[in-house]
Amino acid sequence: MQTPRQVYQTQLQERRAAWRRLERRHRILGYAKVAAVGAAIAFGFFSFLWVPAAAAVFIGLSIVHGRVIRSRERNSRAAAFYERGLARLDDRWMGTGESGERFLDADHPYAADLDLFGAGSLFELLCTARTGAGQQMLATWLREPASPDIVRSRQEAIAELRTSLDFRERLAVVGEEARAGAAPEKFVAWAGGVPALAGRAVRIAAIVLTLFAAVSAVAWANWNMRLPAAAAVLVNGSFWLAIRRRADEAAEAAEDAAGELRLFSLMLERFEREQFSSARLVELRRMLDLRGRPPSHRIARLHRLMELLESRHNWLVRLFDPLFFWTFHWGSAVESWRRRFGAEASRWLDVVAEVEALSALAGYSYEHPADPFPDFASGDTCFDADDLAHPLLPERSVVRNRLALGLGRRVLVVSGSNMSGKSTLLRAVGVNAVLAQCGAPVRAAGLRLTPLAIGASLRIVDSLQTGVSRFLAEIKRIRQIMDLTGGGSPVLFLLDELLQGTNSHDRRIGAEAIARALYERGAIGLLTTHDLALAEIVHALGPAAVNVHFEDTIADGALHFDYRLRPGVVTRSNALHLMRSVGLEV
Repeated sequence: MQTPRQVYQTQLQERRAAWRRLERRHRILGYAKVAAVGAAIAFGFFSFLWVPAAAAVFIGLSIVHGRVIRSRERNSRAAAFYERGLARLDDRWMGTGESGERFLDADHPYAADLDLFGAGSLFELLCTARTGAGQQMLATWLREPASPDIVRSRQEAIAELRTSLDFRERLAVVGEEARAGAAPEKFVAWAGGVPALAGRAVRIAAIVLTLFAAVSAVAWANWNMRLPAAAAVLVNGSFWLAIRRRADEAAEAAEDAAGELRLFSLMLERFEREQFSSARLVELRRMLDLRGRPPSHRIARLHRLMELLESRHNWLVRLFDPLFFWTFHWGSAVESWRRRFGAEASRWLDVVAEVEALSALAGYSYEHPADPFPDFASGDTCFDADDLAHPLLPERSVVRNRLALGLGRRVLVVSGSNMSGKSTLLRAVGVNAVLAQCGAPVRAAGLRLTPLAIGASLRIVDSLQTGVSRFLAEIKRIRQIMDLTGGGSPVLFLLDELLQGTNSHDRRIGAEAIARALYERGAIGLLTTHDLALAEIVHALGPAAVNVHFEDTIADGALHFDYRLRPGVVTRSNALHLMRSVGLEV
């Protein structure tokens, strides 16, 4: 079997070759169109009869040319899909994708600490969703752990989509035109809202008056009958003044809400064509099955109506709008669509969003075939991982560790020197717990866990604007983690350099009290420290608390780390060596 890299390279070569063929056709057809225009001009000097034939040739060439251009663009977007995949496999993806910073909430109990969003984040690694709705769905899954039943249904869907490379490519190609960060909730709110234009009687009156204006214009042009034309101007103008404001407001609201209609139509059409076997994908497909035409056709029709409505901005349409009510008629057609199908729009967009989110995780699974899906256990709280590693670290340089938290080992106190790997271990645990509970594979040889509420304090900073010190921000986060223990799931806590903003006496007492409170509330987790006095916490907590550590060595004046987790307390520090290495006399 080919590796993902080999498959991507083969597909990329094929798409680039197709693009080059289409680029040659594009140039040839462009020259042919110029030649057709030149022939029409040249033959026009001799006989006008040749001009229609040349025009027909030009129109035919334009139609073919348009198809070639669209096909060329599809191949270009498909090539970009595989280029991004290779960049992820080569660890060149950081800073090149969707960072998801807009989804970052400073008050979230772990999003910032675990690098879920931002440049080089987990979201950037995972996200191939191109619509705002798909990106929002994926972000929600990362921030909100799902129940084991939902996770298992996602795992099954991801396993099916993982092998459906053609579908994921087509989805990405049609989604490439999406405006990043668009707000689909605008469309959903508009579609489910109350129609803004007047009722049936006013619409009938507008149709009658439009016909009257058209007949009056014909009568004036052919028989010089000015009285009906004057009456049409007076009556229709008065009617237009009465309906103009509401028609403009309705049109502006629709235009503001319907920014991604064509995109959603194309994406729904792609999904409607597929046949699936996993329960969740079958259910999503069933949600689109309606009597009559499928949702993609419904939204495509609305897109066409919106294009006609948006032509109201043309100066010629504006000139004749008071007589023929262009804005009102097409606005009414859009409102009619909203009355018939608006209530379904929310479900359609949810389907698109979920399919994009599942496809993003399926792409990650495909690109990391050695990463397994975790197993969810019932009973005692646990997080039991073999060969655990951080998913954001390059595979070639990652060091894996065995880590088990459960009934016999509920608290790990991790000691070690600077840069030895303590914080990375905490993030590896947290990020893999996030992946596990959103349905994705994990970076481990195996992971068995129970549902967990995650709380982390790894990247706490002070705030000059709010007047909050780092220590105050830290203890507020710890209070937040304590509050999580009152929820429905046991807490997995990750505390880095606990209470380092205070003196050693208060730190020792406070750290022990916090660890004890979390322990007594059924939480499991890790806390790291440079202060070896905090390693004595395990004696106060009993046998379920264990000391572990990372070591470093100094060889030829340089520090070396193996990032291996070992039992017991670290026996040495590298702080003095680091200070001397930068020229401080200590």
